[in-house]
Amino acid sequence: MSNAHRMMTICRLIALLYSLIGALPALAAARPNILFLMADQMRGDCLGADGNKVIRTPHLDRLAAEGARFRCAYSSIPSCVPARTAIVTGLAPWRHGMLAMRTMALKYEREMPALLADAGYYTMGIGKMHFHPQRALRGFHRVLLDESGRIGHPEFRSDYRAWFWSVAPTLDPDATGIGWNDYRGAIYALPEELHPTRWTANAAVAFLNEYKGQEPFFLKVSFARPHSPYDPPERFMRLYEDADVPPAAIGDWAERHNVTPKPNDFTIWRGNVGPEVARHSRRAYYGSVSFVDEQIGRILQTLEARGWMDNTLILFTSDHGDMLGDHYLWRKTYAYEGSARVPMLIRWPRSVDAPRGQVLTQPVELRDVLPTFLDAAGVPVAEGNFDGRSMLELIRGRAENWRRWIDLEHGQQYPDAGWWTALTDGEVKYIFYGSDGREQLFDLKNDPSELHDLSADGRYAATLSTWRERMVEHLSERGEPFVKDGRLVGPRPNVTYSPHFPK
Repeated sequence: MSNAHRMMTICRLIALLYSLIGALPALAAARPNILFLMADQMRGDCLGADGNKVIRTPHLDRLAAEGARFRCAYSSIPSCVPARTAIVTGLAPWRHGMLAMRTMALKYEREMPALLADAGYYTMGIGKMHFHPQRALRGFHRVLLDESGRIGHPEFRSDYRAWFWSVAPTLDPDATGIGWNDYRGAIYALPEELHPTRWTANAAVAFLNEYKGQEPFFLKVSFARPHSPYDPPERFMRLYEDADVPPAAIGDWAERHNVTPKPNDFTIWRGNVGPEVARHSRRAYYGSVSFVDEQIGRILQTLEARGWMDNTLILFTSDHGDMLGDHYLWRKTYAYEGSARVPMLIRWPRSVDAPRGQVLTQPVELRDVLPTFLDAAGVPVAEGNFDGRSMLELIRGRAENWRRWIDLEHGQQYPDAGWWTALTDGEVKYIFYGSDGREQLFDLKNDPSELHDLSADGRYAATLSTWRERMVEHLSERGEPFVKDGRLVGPRPNVTYSPHFPK
């Protein structure tokens, strides 16, 4: 090749390089924004779109109507930190290593905000993160925190609390007087504008109004409610004053939890508080859900005003549910639907060609959120990096080879509660208590409230055996003390970390 030809080739390569650099803003614009909306401790049945005729959630119902609702969405470890670890990592419990409510690992090899930042997104987190340390960014360019009453270090103050004391220095942010795991409900004692639900939405609206970056954004908005305290503003409490709020479901197997709480013990994990107190708590919880829904409506309105609705992937979910007195149980960490089933809604940008208003019944889980975002962002995913899969596959009609069931588990969190593992496909649920060897079997298709335990019913012996064998297969990689000689071990020791937990 002559020098002239070499020079021409080099010039063409330089020209090509400049053209690619010039195309980068267009490529960035072609990728969708990602809006990740999250509630804390919200049950999967507390959506109008889920068939609840009492609760009022018009803005979340809109996302379902304009996108997809996943009817069988679960939280594999239904308590705050392990559930959020699944979201951050895209991993199943055994792989991310946390089998009970503990402190999040300092760092994982792959974490959601960092992966999206590396892909060219501006990453912003608002609300409850529950990271450790609390100011850890994990790839977020910026965070504004509402960590409720959690103070992991004497020098920590959440951004919400700092804002509160700057605008209301003489008031107490906890003036309503209800604890973080309290079963009682009450009207928020302060002006509505000071409520953390309102502050979280205000921060999100401000970000959307002010964002002028060239790159697409990843915005996580994580509300600290409807997690207790159940403290909606008065107008939302009155909204359900005369409503036919469903009473707590009590299974024919639940008598073991029918205990009388100790006087002035309001943070119980189980107990019969009476139907009127339970109804009041559920009214307040419903009010908190509707307040979150209203604030999500403000965020969606701002997104539309900026002209971004059709270029944004929107996903809404929760870290876990809330028993609300079902089967005399309160709070979370249980295998039952009130605790483990979560809402999962996705509205996709115009670039995704799929029918709107889908209701999908394949079992999905929080580990699927990160792969879904990476799929939307066009980020290649190496096989084996994640246990979750992109839910956009189901939305696009590619249901072949999707998992047939999902695994659930939780180590012991409360005295005498026991530790358990479970499997469900959304129609049948099998629970094995490693603490004492008990089994439970529920027909969710015909008994969604889990009123009847079928494990001792001879007519379901074959079904019980099938799901038991599936559990053996699921746990076999763990070996002892979970499985020995092809059989489930119970009782067995309580295991709260797997060997995969980062040291």
